[in-house]
Order: sequence, then C-alpha cells, then structure tokens
Amino acid sequence: MRFVPLLAVVISSSCSMMQRSQTEQIVAATLVSDQQETELGFQVHEELKKENTKFLENPDVGFYVGGLVQKLTPFADKDRPGVKWQYFVIDDPKTVNAFVTPGGRIYLYTGLLLAADSEAEVVGVLGHELAHVVARHTARQLVAAKGLETVAAMALGKDPSDVAQLAAALVGKGSILAYGRDMELEADQYGARYANAAGFDPKALASFFEKLRAKGEVPELLTFLSTHPANTERIEKINAAIAANGWSSTEQGVAALKAIQAKLAR
Repeated sequence: MRFVPLLAVVISSSCSMMQRSQTEQIVAATLVSDQQETELGFQVHEELKKENTKFLENPDVGFYVGGLVQKLTPFADKDRPGVKWQYFVIDDPKTVNAFVTPGGRIYLYTGLLLAADSEAEVVGVLGHELAHVVARHTARQLVAAKGLETVAAMALGKDPSDVAQLAAALVGKGSILAYGRDMELEADQYGARYANAAGFDPKALASFFEKLRAKGEVPELLTFLSTHPANTERIEKINAAIAANGWSSTEQGVAALKAIQAKLAR
C-alpha cells in the first residue's frame, strides 16, 4: 500500500492547506499508530547511538533545554494528546540544527544554542519541531517515501537497514525527512503560536531565520536552513500570522541563554 495514491483519492486539490493537513493527519493516524511512531522513534534513537552520536552530558544544559521544552508541551498536548515527549542535546558546537523523530523525541544541537541570541529564538525552533510531531508530518512523509509496509517493519525493528538510513540522514542532515513547503509553513505557524502561548516573542522564529540567512557565508550556520529552507514567503507568513492573531508576548530570555552559552563555551 502506498500513501500518495490513497491521499489522491481522499484529498481534493481544491482543499485549503488547513483542510488538506487535517485530512492527511487523519489518514496518517489510521495508517501509522501512535505506538508504531513511538517504536520507530526508539529504533532511530538506538541507531543514533550506534553511529556514536555524542549526547551532551552537562546536567545544567540538559535541565535548561528540558525546561524550555516543558514550557511548550502543554500547548502541543492540546493539539495532539498522548505524545510522550523526550529531549536530547547533541554535543556538536559547529552544527546549527534541530530535528524530531516519530513519537516525540526532540534533538537539539549545542551549535543552535550557541547561534541563538535569545531563548525566544530557541523556543521558536523547538515549537517548530514539536509541530512536526503534532501534525504527524514525519509519519506522512515516511509513508509517502517508503510505503506503509516498510514503515511498519521499521517500527517493529524488522528492517534495520532502513532505520539506519533514516538515522544517518538525520545526523548527516540528509533529505529523507525533508518536509514540503506546506508542512514547513504549518510548522512555522504552530511554532510561533506555541512560543507566544508560553510567553515568548513569537517574532523570534522569523528573526532567527533572517539571521541565519544573513550569515550564509559561514558554512556551519547553513545546517538548519538546509533541512528547513527559509525564504521570504515563510518569514512573511510567520509575521502575518502574528499580526492576524494578535500574538503579542514579549519575553526574550537573553540573560538566561547567555548563562548557558557560557557553560557550553568552557
């Protein structure tokens, strides 16, 4: 069974982006259960460990990132209850990146913490990543790319080569989970909304995109944009959504982030 033909039957091209997303989420939930997503996330994490991914062991930084995640998850839980969120910090100061795997495992690189100017920017990125799980983007993309039977085998640990390929793509910033335009736009909207609900300036996600684009001459600062390509449309739509919804939270959290950056620089 393939995902794309099924969607072609149930989704009209005249649907709005929101209607199409809601329909795709229903189909993905039918094809890939929450338990299967959780199992697949576990399998990917095991492969990441096999690839000698260096997870940060600094308890202060881990506690800090966990605190930011926990400020966002109550709002994500309202949109998709039952996700067992977990977070991990990857110790790689030269890589500005973040990703999420099925089932709610969030991975944040130390390079992103060092590149950000405020907690609000980090929170915006984390909210964006939570959104990929809330909207079942990973399941939708995997079934479309691999087929239902392969994804089910991956979740059950019966297809280690595909799980290894997925893990390698994630760590190597590959394109196996590159999301389409509509999914990235949707995740941006969620990310800004969650940041605002948590009290942080929702405009920070757009400003973070702008900053990374401006520093494009520095190769290590292109990682996040290689998997989440920012363009004028995305930045404009984030700001338009903020204006349309009256999102007006202002917290930046500059001092708190600077303290963590100092710990990472030691």
